This record gives sequence, structure tokens and C-alpha cells, in this order.
Amino acid sequence: MKACDKNIQSAIKLSKQMIELATKGYSECRDTGCMILYGVILDSAYKMKKIAENEKKLHQR
Repeated sequence: MKACDKNIQSAIKLSKQMIELATKGYSECRDTGCMILYGVILDSAYKMKKIAENEKKLHQR
């Protein structure tokens, strides 16, 4: 596997970990500031995952 493909796989894995963290964080959240933080993490994770998965498809051609 090429280094660039490994990096894409790592980005996908990281985005999944970020989604898990944000989901857990929401359930344990105690204030508005934390909700905002986990919302930003969740939004970023979904954007990153989408881009990385698209790149993965492009590399498979």
C-alpha cells in the first residue's frame, strides 16, 4: 500500500474516532460550551470522513 493511501486510511480512522468522541461527549455534556465543542468536532469529523472516502475512491481507479 502506498504511503498516501495509508494516510487516507488513517484520516478515515481518525474521523471515526472523532465521531465516537463527539457522541460520547454529547451524552456526558454539562454545559453549552461543551455542546458547541462536540458539535464542531462532529461536523469536522463528518467533513473529513467524506473527503477522505472520496480520495480513497479516486485512488482506487
